[in-house]
Amino acid sequence: ERVEGSLTDEGIGKAISDFLRNENADVRNVFIRKYYFFDSVGDIARRFGFTESKVKNMLFHTRNKLKEYLIREGIYI
Repeated sequence: ERVEGSLTDEGIGKAISDFLRNENADVRNVFIRKYYFFDSVGDIARRFGFTESKVKNMLFHTRNKLKEYLIREGIYI
């Protein structure tokens, strides 16, 4: 309902996948662990050997970059 135009969930998923493919592996893996597997920040930090602060920072910047990417692609969520 909140998506403008006639984009499908599949189309949005493809756009997100395209965005993540262009990110480095650490950023991609942290993002997927958080938003696909719903791991906690603490669990992600332990898994990858990062501090919780680094994980939060990575997620913050990735979300902002993703938002900008989606807007450039004409997707407004």
